[in-house]
Amino acid sequence: MPAFLTDDWFANVEKLTAEAGDLNLPPALSGLAINLVVADTNGNTELALDGGKIVKGSSANAKTTLNMDAETLRKVFLEFDMAAAMQAFMTGKIKVQGDMSQLMALQTAKPSQEQKDLFKKVLEQTA
Repeated sequence: MPAFLTDDWFANVEKLTAEAGDLNLPPALSGLAINLVVADTNGNTELALDGGKIVKGSSANAKTTLNMDAETLRKVFLEFDMAAAMQAFMTGKIKVQGDMSQLMALQTAKPSQEQKDLFKKVLEQTA
């Protein structure tokens, strides 16, 4: 089981995403791209949520960048814990650069069952 945000973890996410096929996303999520910069003890890791998929590195399509720690990323994006997202934002654990309306779209859009299933598999295979 690969450690969160390592190269092996990203390779596993890519494999699981390919196996998942069409994520059947609502339009608000299928066209959404957000860059994420995650601070940890080894420095920063850059990834993106692009078209409902987690990808390593930044997305050229993103108009918004979120800065947070790995624990917050895990709760918000893998566990879909919107209460944790709101609390992290209000306490400054999530910092936003760019187009704030992208976050509103993310907050109101409901992930498809296919996306939930994919992220559940990713979480189950994350150390």
